[in-house]
Amino acid sequence: MKILITAETYPPDVNGSAQFARRLAHGMLGRGHEVHVAAAMPTSGASRIMTDDGVVEHRFRSHHAFTHPYFRICLPWEIAREVSRLLDELRPDVVHVQCHYIVGRIMVREAVRRGIRVVGTNHFIPENIEPFLPFPQWFIRGYRKVSWWDIARVYGRCDVITAPTPLAVRTMVDNGVPDRAVAVSNGIDAGHYQAAADEQIQHPEHPVVLFCGRLAVEKNVNELIEALALIPREKNVHAEIVGEGEQRERLVKLAHERGVADRVHFLGFLTDDELRRAYLRADVFCQPGTAELQSLVTLEAMSASTPVVLANARALPHLADEGRNGYLFAPGSPGDLAHKLQLVLDAPPEQRRVMGEHSRRMVEQHSFARTLDTFERIYRGESR
Repeated sequence: MKILITAETYPPDVNGSAQFARRLAHGMLGRGHEVHVAAAMPTSGASRIMTDDGVVEHRFRSHHAFTHPYFRICLPWEIAREVSRLLDELRPDVVHVQCHYIVGRIMVREAVRRGIRVVGTNHFIPENIEPFLPFPQWFIRGYRKVSWWDIARVYGRCDVITAPTPLAVRTMVDNGVPDRAVAVSNGIDAGHYQAAADEQIQHPEHPVVLFCGRLAVEKNVNELIEALALIPREKNVHAEIVGEGEQRERLVKLAHERGVADRVHFLGFLTDDELRRAYLRADVFCQPGTAELQSLVTLEAMSASTPVVLANARALPHLADEGRNGYLFAPGSPGDLAHKLQLVLDAPPEQRRVMGEHSRRMVEQHSFARTLDTFERIYRGESR
């Protein structure tokens, strides 16, 4: 098949949606399909075509979104003809859009006009972008309603609608998206994060709580730092923070204010191998974010047999089997987070090992090979 994947955010952007789109593109390429990607240029300049290990990227002229640290947007009047020309020249068997924004909406409209099969996957909820909107709360409430109306309008034209989890599907349907969306996990190569039988993992002498993700408002990393300050200092619990984002300076300042700067380590971006080792050496993984539609980093940590402590919000409750692989904590309550972290860290080593093994077993249903199988069937029209 000739597949055209359309993404509003794509590497070098660092977020779950961008990473999934690239993994999907290369996964389909590895199965013998011809794969093209349509996305915004990552820098200023004219539209151009690039290649990435066999995947052809059609990058459209874009502009920096002034309210966001790295997000770039395409202007409809600059790219509409280019999208039409691309579809006429490429004639894909299927178009798979990853978002309803500007590139996605134009691609859906033009593909439908040409009778091309369209699959729409939604990774977006308005809360993802609201922290970057410099407007009063009354405006934000209106923006949220209009956003869901817009999502429903764009995805309603797709032949198949998917989202990463049943909860994400339910959220879409509850907000007006046609009630025919199906859940297809973003998937994960669980074996990549497991320790080899003879692999020696260097564990620090102190307990480690790991967070990985963008340092953005909705990730609530401040609650992890506040919780660390509530754990008795003699337990010498450290937090490793992987990722970058607009909240970094604020978080560093908070760690100093709470007297835990010596135990909060900001590691920045890590290579895939460095991140894998971080998962393996951590005693517990913490995800305090409240706008997660799946949380691939949590799945990666679970693949590494790591217990988890997760915010009781959005899709995260599906990844915590209370008391068996970890715990949920009340969002906005550093005290509850500190308590749940200590339940894991104070447990005997054998109990933590069993919790980690349960994490790994829970991830098996999220096999990336299964995700590729499902989307291949959807592309061919063999399932909804």
